[in-house]
Amino acid sequence: MSDEVLRKVDVDWLLSIYGALLTDKQRTMAALYYDEDLSLAEIAQQENVSRQCVHETLQRVERQLRSWEEKLSIRRRLTQVENELNQAISVLPQEHAAQARSHMEKALRLLNDEEELHGL
Repeated sequence: MSDEVLRKVDVDWLLSIYGALLTDKQRTMAALYYDEDLSLAEIAQQENVSRQCVHETLQRVERQLRSWEEKLSIRRRLTQVENELNQAISVLPQEHAAQARSHMEKALRLLNDEEELHGL
Protein backbone atom coordinates (compact mmCIF):
# COMPACT_ATOMS: atom_id res chain seq x y z
CA MET A 1 0.00 0.00 0.00
CA SER A 2 1.12 3.53 -0.63
CA ASP A 3 2.04 5.86 2.21
CA GLU A 4 -1.02 8.00 1.45
CA VAL A 5 -3.38 5.03 1.71
CA LEU A 6 -1.77 3.94 4.99
CA ARG A 7 -2.06 7.48 6.35
CA LYS A 8 -5.75 7.62 5.40
CA VAL A 9 -6.41 4.26 7.07
CA ASP A 10 -4.57 5.45 10.16
CA VAL A 11 -6.55 8.69 10.35
CA ASP A 12 -9.81 6.81 9.74
CA TRP A 13 -8.98 4.53 12.69
CA LEU A 14 -8.36 7.59 14.88
CA LEU A 15 -11.62 9.13 13.65
CA SER A 16 -13.52 6.10 14.83
CA ILE A 17 -12.11 6.57 18.33
CA TYR A 18 -12.04 10.35 18.70
CA GLY A 19 -14.40 11.55 15.97
CA ALA A 20 -17.18 12.43 18.39
CA LEU A 21 -14.89 15.09 19.88
CA LEU A 22 -14.70 17.00 16.60
CA THR A 23 -17.07 19.77 15.59
CA ASP A 24 -19.98 18.85 13.33
CA LYS A 25 -18.27 20.57 10.38
CA GLN A 26 -14.99 18.76 10.98
CA ARG A 27 -16.72 15.42 11.44
CA THR A 28 -18.76 15.88 8.24
CA MET A 29 -15.77 16.81 6.10
CA ALA A 30 -13.65 14.02 7.58
CA ALA A 31 -16.39 11.45 6.93
CA LEU A 32 -16.77 12.61 3.34
CA TYR A 33 -13.02 12.44 2.76
CA TYR A 34 -12.00 9.33 4.70
CA ASP A 35 -15.19 7.23 4.58
CA GLU A 36 -16.83 8.29 1.33
CA ASP A 37 -13.50 8.91 -0.45
CA LEU A 38 -14.66 12.20 -1.98
CA SER A 39 -12.07 14.60 -3.36
CA LEU A 40 -11.39 17.99 -1.78
CA ALA A 41 -13.19 19.66 -4.69
CA GLU A 42 -16.24 17.41 -4.30
CA ILE A 43 -16.44 18.12 -0.59
CA ALA A 44 -16.01 21.84 -1.18
CA GLN A 45 -18.87 21.84 -3.65
CA GLN A 46 -21.12 19.77 -1.39
CA GLU A 47 -20.36 21.89 1.69
CA ASN A 48 -20.41 25.17 -0.23
CA VAL A 49 -16.91 26.19 0.88
CA SER A 50 -13.57 26.59 -0.86
CA ARG A 51 -11.28 23.69 -1.61
CA GLN A 52 -8.68 25.44 0.56
CA CYS A 53 -11.13 25.49 3.48
CA VAL A 54 -11.65 21.73 3.14
CA HIS A 55 -7.89 21.14 2.94
CA GLU A 56 -7.18 23.22 6.04
CA THR A 57 -10.04 21.63 7.96
CA LEU A 58 -8.80 18.13 7.19
CA GLN A 59 -5.25 19.07 8.20
CA ARG A 60 -6.58 20.48 11.48
CA VAL A 61 -8.64 17.32 12.04
CA GLU A 62 -5.63 15.06 11.51
CA ARG A 63 -3.44 17.13 13.86
CA GLN A 64 -6.15 17.10 16.53
CA LEU A 65 -6.76 13.35 16.26
CA ARG A 66 -3.04 12.60 16.53
CA SER A 67 -2.76 14.95 19.50
CA TRP A 68 -5.60 13.18 21.33
CA GLU A 69 -4.06 9.78 20.63
CA GLU A 70 -0.68 11.01 21.84
CA LYS A 71 -2.26 12.18 25.10
CA LEU A 72 -4.83 9.42 25.67
CA SER A 73 -3.36 6.39 23.85
CA ILE A 74 -6.74 4.69 23.47
CA ARG A 75 -5.87 3.16 20.11
CA ARG A 76 -2.54 1.87 21.37
CA ARG A 77 -4.18 0.31 24.44
CA LEU A 78 -6.98 -1.31 22.39
CA THR A 79 -4.37 -2.85 20.12
CA GLN A 80 -2.37 -4.12 23.10
CA VAL A 81 -5.45 -5.71 24.70
CA GLU A 82 -6.38 -7.40 21.44
CA ASN A 83 -2.82 -8.70 20.96
CA GLU A 84 -2.65 -10.04 24.54
CA LEU A 85 -6.00 -11.81 24.20
CA ASN A 86 -4.93 -13.38 20.92
CA GLN A 87 -1.66 -14.55 22.47
CA ALA A 88 -3.43 -15.97 25.53
CA ILE A 89 -5.91 -17.85 23.32
CA SER A 90 -3.12 -19.27 21.19
CA VAL A 91 -1.18 -20.76 24.15
CA LEU A 92 -4.08 -22.19 26.15
CA PRO A 93 -4.29 -25.95 25.91
CA GLN A 94 -7.68 -26.68 24.40
CA GLU A 95 -8.53 -29.66 26.60
CA HIS A 96 -7.53 -28.10 29.97
CA ALA A 97 -8.73 -24.54 29.68
CA ALA A 98 -11.90 -24.60 27.60
CA GLN A 99 -13.78 -22.29 29.95
CA ALA A 100 -10.94 -19.73 30.13
CA ARG A 101 -10.53 -19.94 26.38
CA SER A 102 -14.27 -19.33 25.94
CA HIS A 103 -14.16 -16.21 28.14
CA MET A 104 -11.13 -14.79 26.35
CA GLU A 105 -12.65 -15.44 22.95
CA LYS A 106 -15.84 -13.69 24.12
CA ALA A 107 -13.79 -10.69 25.33
CA LEU A 108 -12.02 -10.56 21.99
CA ARG A 109 -15.36 -10.72 20.14
CA LEU A 110 -16.69 -7.90 22.34
CA LEU A 111 -13.62 -5.82 21.61
CA ASN A 112 -13.97 -6.47 17.88
CA ASP A 113 -17.71 -5.79 17.95
CA GLU A 114 -17.03 -2.46 19.69
CA GLU A 115 -14.45 -1.63 17.05
CA GLU A 116 -16.91 -2.42 14.27
CA LEU A 117 -19.68 -0.50 15.99
CA HIS A 118 -17.48 2.59 16.14
CA GLY A 119 -15.76 1.93 12.84
CA LEU A 120 -12.43 0.93 14.37
